[in-house]
Amino acid sequence: MTARFEWRLRQPKRSISTNSEPRLHLIMPALAAIVFIAWLFLRHIVHPAWLLNLPQFLSDSLNLLESAAILTTLLVSSFFLWRRRRKRLAAGSLTAEDLYALSPRSFERYVADLFRKKGYKVTIRGRSGDHGVDLELESTGRRRAIVQCKRYRNAVGPDIVRELFGTMIHEGVHHAFLVTTADITPAARDWARNKPMTLIDGQALVQIAKSLQAGTLA
Repeated sequence: MTARFEWRLRQPKRSISTNSEPRLHLIMPALAAIVFIAWLFLRHIVHPAWLLNLPQFLSDSLNLLESAAILTTLLVSSFFLWRRRRKRLAAGSLTAEDLYALSPRSFERYVADLFRKKGYKVTIRGRSGDHGVDLELESTGRRRAIVQCKRYRNAVGPDIVRELFGTMIHEGVHHAFLVTTADITPAARDWARNKPMTLIDGQALVQIAKSLQAGTLA
């Protein structure tokens, strides 16, 4: 008896965003950045006479303050970029190119989170000696499946699918998933047809993530 491991998409429900308030918390940092850039332009490009005639200790203090401001700006910018990326991960809004930019371990964790949202119990196995198994799944009926995560740019061919099928038999599980950031060739899909395997390419993965976030995946 073949276990049923499927991803079925429903049409997403329309939602109307009611959050039309301006992002006031971004105004002050933006104004501060504009003032700081204007100051740098004034001091290092315009060179007004009153700045050139400042006492040495005051000029040194300004240099220290500028260095501290630049360092703070870099740290704050890095923090906001990191937080934005985390939000995009949580919202399932990453593109296939974004997913390819993740580290192999981060990609495995990302895929694992998707399967958890789907309702599976997930064990991350991806490491040296994992025999080609990155994730192990267990469904509510205690059916087991394996997942192979391929952070590829080039299309996945039938050789990889055949290897995964052999790994599935060796592991004694009921289903195998191949999840990749790349395309999957027609030959690979033909080989997997009528076998207990699910092949998920980069575009399908992006759509699955969005649908899970919106609650439209059955």
